[in-house]
Amino acid sequence: MAGAASPIEVVRLPALSDNYVWLLHDPASGEMVVVDPAEAPPVLAALAERGWTLTAIWNTHWHGDHTGGNAGLKEATGVPVFAPAAEAAKIPTLDHGLREGDTLRIGDHVATVLEVPAHTAGHIAFHFAEDALLFSGDMLFAMGAGRLFEGTAAQMYAAMRRFEALPDATQVFCGHEYTQSNGRYALAAEPDNAAVAERMVEVDRLRAAGAPTVPTTIGLERATNPFLRASSPEELAERRQAKDSFRG
Repeated sequence: MAGAASPIEVVRLPALSDNYVWLLHDPASGEMVVVDPAEAPPVLAALAERGWTLTAIWNTHWHGDHTGGNAGLKEATGVPVFAPAAEAAKIPTLDHGLREGDTLRIGDHVATVLEVPAHTAGHIAFHFAEDALLFSGDMLFAMGAGRLFEGTAAQMYAAMRRFEALPDATQVFCGHEYTQSNGRYALAAEPDNAAVAERMVEVDRLRAAGAPTVPTTIGLERATNPFLRASSPEELAERRQAKDSFRG
């Protein structure tokens, strides 16, 4: 298995106030991708520090805090941008539009495009099945999910079922450090869920130390994420509305 023989290196780059930019590097081929560059300077600094050469930019959706670095990185490196075809009009830097089932490669590692609209109308995720990695953008967070800016609760519920079907060990790399606030709502949504209470002890410890709480895993989300755990589109809609106004 390619992933087992030469694992992808994944580097977390904090950006803006609470974004995470992800660098994916294949040591065997030297190829390197950035997922959702909020801004260019931290990415360029990380490349210089590591001696890596950027080969592509991948976007999960059009929001500026996920595409804001596209233009600067293209200008500095000349690399192409791969992004949702459905959001081409909102991503002027796009070179290659992506749709459900398309595949992208980093060396021998293959990512499949999953169309998971709801947060935005054309949101996608990148799933490396053999490497057990999911780059979920703003659709699936640690103990949370994105706001319904352009889609519906039914769409989000369908997306959650796709995520839920992935193996427990799949690592989830999301776009923001929202875990502590998400967890506070999860405690309110499922006050009898011991797994949430246990997880929050660790989350609070990490955040008090200034440490990140992601990546997470599908197994952990299945046990503690109130949106992944919603039993129907209606329950998910109720939880999304409650979270939007939650002050915990």
